[in-house]
Amino acid sequence: MSWLERNGYDEAAENLSEGMEESLTVLKLALPELLRKSLATTNAIENLNGTIRRVSRNVKRWKSPSMIRRWTALGVVTAEKKFRRIKGSRHMGALVHALRSKQKSLDSDAFAA
Repeated sequence: MSWLERNGYDEAAENLSEGMEESLTVLKLALPELLRKSLATTNAIENLNGTIRRVSRNVKRWKSPSMIRRWTALGVVTAEKKFRRIKGSRHMGALVHALRSKQKSLDSDAFAA
């Protein structure tokens, strides 16, 4: 990050530091490489958000919160048609196990405090 800051990329350095904890969380879970790579990226979220934006771009006036929910739901359903299985999905059991282990350790720490 300091290289980015030294070279005038302050915004990039800030974005990187904001996402660092989440990225490191994926690494701490010690998942198989393919699944870890899939979960360490925001591509799926960005694609979903882009589809919602594209589907609702012609709405000029948002009349109510329920209208927002309906258009968002339409965007999600539209995006769902292009969803593919996550790379490394056969290792999802390892993810579940790692998350449960992490939760147990967090629960133990909470009771110790």
